[in-house]
Amino acid sequence: MLGIDRRTLQAAWTLFLFALVLLVIYYIGRTLIIFAVALIFAHLLAPVVNFVERIVPARIPRVASLGLVYVALIALLVAAMIPIGSRISQEAASLTTRLPDALKGDPLANLPFPRWLEPFRAEVTDFLRNWFADFTQTIGPRIAAAGTTLIRGLGSVLGAVLIPILAFFFLKDGPELRDAIVKSFNADRRDFIDSLFSDIHLLLAQYIRALVVLSLATFVFYSIFFAIIGAPYPVLLAGIAAPLEFIPVVGPIIASATIIVTAAVTGYGHFVLIIAFLLIYRLFQDYVLQPYLMSAGVELHPLMILFGVLAGEQLLGIPGMFFSVPAMATLRLVIRRLQRRRMIPDTSGP
Repeated sequence: MLGIDRRTLQAAWTLFLFALVLLVIYYIGRTLIIFAVALIFAHLLAPVVNFVERIVPARIPRVASLGLVYVALIALLVAAMIPIGSRISQEAASLTTRLPDALKGDPLANLPFPRWLEPFRAEVTDFLRNWFADFTQTIGPRIAAAGTTLIRGLGSVLGAVLIPILAFFFLKDGPELRDAIVKSFNADRRDFIDSLFSDIHLLLAQYIRALVVLSLATFVFYSIFFAIIGAPYPVLLAGIAAPLEFIPVVGPIIASATIIVTAAVTGYGHFVLIIAFLLIYRLFQDYVLQPYLMSAGVELHPLMILFGVLAGEQLLGIPGMFFSVPAMATLRLVIRRLQRRRMIPDTSGP
């Protein structure tokens, strides 16, 4: 009667629900991040738990396997993070002490500028000094405790406690939760929902485990190479680069810039080797290691990834930058599956 057909109303209702979901995500973002990190943690532990279940007797319940994996994981993390965190803390404290003296002169004297940028060397140097002055007054005193913070866990105490607990329940009751969700749909849609969950699980598991491997590889390769060539603060620089691998596109760029500037400011004379290594390693990771680990699971254009990272930062900060890519890949997967399902009945007739 008002000239609005049913399809227009459905589109408007879909847009309203989408906006409502974005609004809810904005207001409960921190809670969603805790659950998302717990889900990621569960995906990482799932292969280990499944392996333990296969080697232990069948009479031992899954809860016991989970407990065994948790104890072994905690022991491994403590054994690895104490020496690494201590070394990072020492190098961070040394860098904080050394930087003021290095900035008094020309900290970028060893860093070649492009010819068109050479007239701005003085302005860049002044900007670096002013930035460091603000840095030392706000964040600088906390750098020395970076290793201790890493050991204790990032984020709030509540989040650090809840994440392993939630991951435990995801691993323990995940199949039952999935079956309950699938059975809540009509019988003619259950197979589709179940296969959709399987695809999403495979996508997220592949993406998350690939990121962990890439991060560990970055830490190992960076720390070994920097130690071999005598670069300053090898463990600290590798410790900065490794977690930044979790932020697509932007993270590696920030890590590379930080490493190059640190080498130049501290007077390291062979930073060209560092630049060459960073370029070679990035090519190796982007075109060999990353495609091998991720296969074709995340098929997003680089422009979409960059947009998602920037939009995620505006929405949820650094966690939003990390979750943007898996969220967009999951949304793309769901849309493609819905389109494929919608096309099947259309072939039978009008």
